[in-house]
Amino acid sequence: MAAPAAAETGDLSAYLKARAADAAGRPDLAAASYAKVLAAAPDDPVVAIRAYREALEAGDMPLASRAAAVLARAGVAPADAALLPLADAARAGDTKAASAAIAALATGPLVVLAPSLYAWVAHAEGRDPEPSLATAAKDPVANRFATEARTLIAAAPRRQPLAIGVSRLLARLASDLAAGEPSPLSIALTQAALRADPRYDSARILLADALARNRIVDRALAVLDEIDPKGAFAAAAAAERVEILANADRDGEALAAAKNRVDQADAEPADWQRYADLLLTTGNPAEAATWYRRIITADGANGGSWGSWLQYGGALDQAGRWPEARDALEKAVARGPAQPLALNYLGFAQVEHGDDIPASIRLLERASRLDPANASITDSLGWAYHLSGDTARALPLLERAGQGDPANAEIGDHLGDAYWTVGRQYEARYAWRAALLTAEPSDTARLTAKIANGLPPKARR
Repeated sequence: MAAPAAAETGDLSAYLKARAADAAGRPDLAAASYAKVLAAAPDDPVVAIRAYREALEAGDMPLASRAAAVLARAGVAPADAALLPLADAARAGDTKAASAAIAALATGPLVVLAPSLYAWVAHAEGRDPEPSLATAAKDPVANRFATEARTLIAAAPRRQPLAIGVSRLLARLASDLAAGEPSPLSIALTQAALRADPRYDSARILLADALARNRIVDRALAVLDEIDPKGAFAAAAAAERVEILANADRDGEALAAAKNRVDQADAEPADWQRYADLLLTTGNPAEAATWYRRIITADGANGGSWGSWLQYGGALDQAGRWPEARDALEKAVARGPAQPLALNYLGFAQVEHGDDIPASIRLLERASRLDPANASITDSLGWAYHLSGDTARALPLLERAGQGDPANAEIGDHLGDAYWTVGRQYEARYAWRAALLTAEPSDTARLTAKIANGLPPKARR
């Protein structure tokens, strides 16, 4: 790892500290160290680009602006660096400076925002925004933003601050990017949106999401802490906190945050759903079932959707309460007779519990006709045929399921059993070994025993 050429020897330790903090997901410490290195090497673009990115992640906007200026002088500023002067101009209501910043932005990939940004400037100056919006017609992406801007401008007060229009537009693009791969651009957009309008908590949620997707989890949580706990975005921030913690495998904190939310007086079914899902994935299906049932009850006259009954039944099944689970799953099928997931779950669960296999096969055949490409459904039907004694009919289905989802341990396990039953012992062991690679820890001993000793007599699996 080389130190920046322009940095003095005395600042090597600060540079190394910055790189280490960056690797550890501590942008606050990294930015502070890069600030020291940049002070000693004020014209070094290598230091400046690192300082710029870390400053945006840490929310150190003075450092971000200083680093961006170094990059601009060197002619190597990234396209998103133009967002900062735009945000500053918008916040100050300086339409002339905003127009200059938009012109700089329009020389790069963010040109798709230019027509809408110019339209907001025109609105702030009391001019007709339509000529600016019309320039977006030839580009489908720019035109989509312009169409939304046209609607927002039409509904905006005559003297609406420029900062509001700019911040909403930048956040809108950041929201689009949230569906893709993690990107520094998402962080730059949301930081610029907040620099334009520091009160815009929706942008804070987007910033927290962007930081978390870039594995900067603690900083993301700190951003959520800045959101008004009694404001309009408090519930959305609470939901984002749970999602960030769960995605970071911090299950205990995620559960605590979700529980805190459901205990609030304004908690809604979406909050109960989030908590129940977490309970289920963290090994507490009985408690999850309680909350799934609450969702159904809250549905009032509708009596719950097929999906709600499916989740409730699944939780009861995992909790070892099969008779209640079967009743709930039957209700799911009654409410969603053409839903392959409901048909598959009830059919497969009945097979696993030894209930009316012919009826279960009919459910699974319906599910397979509705979704023939679904490997899990194909496996369920093949497994039901195998347990009914028709392994010859089961094998092609189980093989097709294995080809469709080769990493699914349960499918590999079923395929191995079927192979062993028809005397294809080498292929059976191969299938079980493949299943062992991705199996849950609770299944490894059983699979290892089958690999060593074969399928036990009269075994169902």
